[in-house]
Amino acid sequence: MAEAHQAVAFQFTVTPDGIDLQLSREVLKHIYLSGVTSWKKRAIRFKNGVLTGVYPASPSSWLIVVIAIMSTMYARIDPSMGMIDRIKTSLPVSEFMTVQTQTVLSAILFATGLWLSFIFLLRYILKALLSYHGWIFESHGKMSFSTKVWLYLESVRPLLDDEQYKQMESVANDFKKDPAPKLQKHLKLKSWWATNYVSDWWEEYIYLRGRDPIMVNSNFYTMDLLYVIPTHRQASRAANVVHAMLQYRRKLERGELTPLRALGIVPMCSFQYERMFNTTRIPGIETDFVQHLKDRKHLVVYHRGRFFKVWLYYGGRHLLPSELELQFQRILDDKSEPQPGEIKLPSLTAGNRVPWARARLKYFNEGVNRASLEAIETAAFFLTLDDETHGYDPENIRSLDLYAKSLLHGKCYDRWFDKSFTLIVYKNGKIGVNTEHSWADSPIIGHMWEYVLATDCFHLGYTAEGHCKGDINKSLAPPTRLQWDIPKACQVIIEGSYMIAKGIADDVDFHGCLFNEFGKSLIKKCRTSPDAFIQLALQLAHYRDKGEFCLTYESSMTRMFREGRTETVRSCTCESTAFVKAMEDERTTVRQRLALFKKAADKHQNMYRLAMTGAGIDRHLFCLYIVSKVMDIDSPFLKQVLSEPWRLSTSQTPQQQLNLIDIQKFPKYVGAGGGFGPVADDGYGVSYIIVGEDLITFHISSKFSSPETDSFRFGQNIRQAMLDIRALFNPKEKKM
Repeated sequence: MAEAHQAVAFQFTVTPDGIDLQLSREVLKHIYLSGVTSWKKRAIRFKNGVLTGVYPASPSSWLIVVIAIMSTMYARIDPSMGMIDRIKTSLPVSEFMTVQTQTVLSAILFATGLWLSFIFLLRYILKALLSYHGWIFESHGKMSFSTKVWLYLESVRPLLDDEQYKQMESVANDFKKDPAPKLQKHLKLKSWWATNYVSDWWEEYIYLRGRDPIMVNSNFYTMDLLYVIPTHRQASRAANVVHAMLQYRRKLERGELTPLRALGIVPMCSFQYERMFNTTRIPGIETDFVQHLKDRKHLVVYHRGRFFKVWLYYGGRHLLPSELELQFQRILDDKSEPQPGEIKLPSLTAGNRVPWARARLKYFNEGVNRASLEAIETAAFFLTLDDETHGYDPENIRSLDLYAKSLLHGKCYDRWFDKSFTLIVYKNGKIGVNTEHSWADSPIIGHMWEYVLATDCFHLGYTAEGHCKGDINKSLAPPTRLQWDIPKACQVIIEGSYMIAKGIADDVDFHGCLFNEFGKSLIKKCRTSPDAFIQLALQLAHYRDKGEFCLTYESSMTRMFREGRTETVRSCTCESTAFVKAMEDERTTVRQRLALFKKAADKHQNMYRLAMTGAGIDRHLFCLYIVSKVMDIDSPFLKQVLSEPWRLSTSQTPQQQLNLIDIQKFPKYVGAGGGFGPVADDGYGVSYIIVGEDLITFHISSKFSSPETDSFRFGQNIRQAMLDIRALFNPKEKKM
């Protein structure tokens, strides 16, 4: 036992003269190094706090201002217009406060006030500059509430017949007269008080108050490199990746990560990064909450139904990759059996939230169960050493499908779905991540993932035998097995959660589609936004798949605003439906189709820009709905808006946010992207990633239980739609 191993470090003997305490020199060394590391972290945090507090100035600029003011005084010039003398007269005179000291102190106080005034002025100017979004438009103006209501009506027009549209228009106009003005006033009041008038309600009401399972319905996944596995040794790959994550966490804690910039111009808010590590979603009866801690020095590993606690530090430093490999190999070699109820314990996080919350309060609130659960919930993150083999296999058309399903839900009991993220490492060295959605959106985990893959492959590396580089420290205490005492009644609840989760998982129909006929490079030659091109292809594919149009969701980031998250782009428009109908009408010419395509693409791109710059409609209407519920105001219009099903939910996974991997030089080192489960029972979820210049990967999800959907069929329709749209452009024509 690890406890017994550590206990020999402290020995004491009771003698007639008292207690003779003997301390191990090695233990004292570790205590000293841990203390040094802790104080270093505090010093770094203090330094970052000072730098952040005086931004956009710097501490050295204060000294420059003080020297400048003092210099003018020696030159008999008073830049303060008498303020220094007034400060001087208010200072007390004593034997310690001479007239000369008063003069110097007054000048320093004036210089400090002037410096602070400059900081506030610069901040105001910077805020005004960053609030300007005209650079993303040819012309841009402020959007009124009436315009947003009109945009909503425009977005649903292609989905309604004339009678339905007139009814919706009437309801919208009634809402605009009353109660919209009253709700809008309260929402404006919140916008003046809160940092962001949307994000806190979005997190609470969309994520944390949901009582349905978060597995599949909320969590999303991210895949490994598509073609490359750096090592086939499971423990080695896990060690390098964990070490790279710890390096990333250290950069995050020290404020060393440069903010991303939209189009390389405007910095985006980094608020979501703060809760990436040391974070867990804690279940509650009515609502969950996100628990975020600092300085977590361990992680918890799940392997073959057992939980192990692994310390990440040794002597005040991170464990080296070779040391982590040793620890993970010890877990893989451990032959002990799971304790009663232990193997399927994680399925509590996969089932309904209320039974999990009640079980947590009743069975995990004391003794070994509380200690073990606390170890999981306070860990830096969760690691699963999976006993399956997954990854992309060109000879197996279902390989990506199975890989995606494994990352999204696994066996329903081998991921801790409440952790901010679960790292999954397979037997063949392939890896992936399952992410809890409430704390952040996919670009955030994608940023970390790109850093980890680049560090793993190009900086840490492996030996010729596939092991981690570096010496092995065999004196490390082995991982600690977490202990459980789970009663029969709790095991029944665990089994119930597992059966619910298994029913959800078995119903998920996934298809991974690699589209390599062309990519971003050729689309740009057509003078079209790649995202607009793909979205119109999805509209065409969906119409061919179901014979009808549907409300379509595309996620757009709003991180140009402080604490911004996402906004909805309603991709099914009058322009896109006109284009799709023209594509299916043999009487239309190529020229007519191309004109309609360009019109629809321009409309989509403009809508995306509106969403990015805070002029979207869905988050605003969502917040108005929350205000109406709080004020107990019934609104048929808002009810209709919030109840509409998104039968086609789409999202683009960002690629090369950090540009750490040169995919022109290393074309095999490309990511496979990630995906999510279907949003509607009879709809599709589509995540896509534009990889390099010549590859687009689609992750398509639906439900087997729906007779209207088939993920593989939809993938084939997407492929054909992409090719058909490409055929509109003359490949021989250089300029369009």
